[in-house]
Amino acid sequence: MIISHRYKYLFIELPHTASTAISRELRELYDGEAILRKHSRYHDFLKIAGPAEKRYFTFSGIRNPLDIIVTGYLKYKHNAGNFYTNPKHWQRNGGFVSDIALQTYQVIQKTNMSFEEYFERVYHYPYNDWSNLAHNSFDAIIRYENLQQDFFAVLEKLGIEPARPLPVVNATTSKSKDFWQYYTPTMREHAKFVGGPFCERWGYAFPAEWAAVTVPWRARATFFLWGLVRKFRWRYLA
Repeated sequence: MIISHRYKYLFIELPHTASTAISRELRELYDGEAILRKHSRYHDFLKIAGPAEKRYFTFSGIRNPLDIIVTGYLKYKHNAGNFYTNPKHWQRNGGFVSDIALQTYQVIQKTNMSFEEYFERVYHYPYNDWSNLAHNSFDAIIRYENLQQDFFAVLEKLGIEPARPLPVVNATTSKSKDFWQYYTPTMREHAKFVGGPFCERWGYAFPAEWAAVTVPWRARATFFLWGLVRKFRWRYLA
């Protein structure tokens, strides 16, 4: 989480949305400073903020979940950043890589698991993240798919002149094709179940050739009900 008292903004770092690049840029060039933990949530900030800080311009990121899923698989597949083989990154040693993530990496490497096998094995419910806690009340949302333009638009709203284009940080290796191409025709029904409700919530469209496959009602119902459970867990238990 990044705050600037000079420019009166707050940046909430949602994972997998280029938050590392944005937070670094804000700290280096736009008087930002880190507060709380990297991926603290907005309600954590509200607990410590003063009345004036609660009125700061607040923004965060969002990204198509089906893109996030492909990127996650490729990070496992190619051991991005050596995160899964360097013990300093492991959660048990104070890092961020959980034991479950390590197990997933090991299975993918041992079995040479394909993306389709990974998707079927790992994703059984509609995708959701903690963007549904407060993102709809933020002053701006930076879409990963329109990263540079949306970041500059935020700076303009804050009255800040951009110093340079936003650098690329933590780029996924070996992502040689558009993420939609990883979803074969036989995967589309399950992909719409997993990603459809989130995509509808945030206005992400599916390719035209997916039109024959609809988002099932049970996916929307599960997304809503699990969303309530997750909101409670993220707000009070996480």
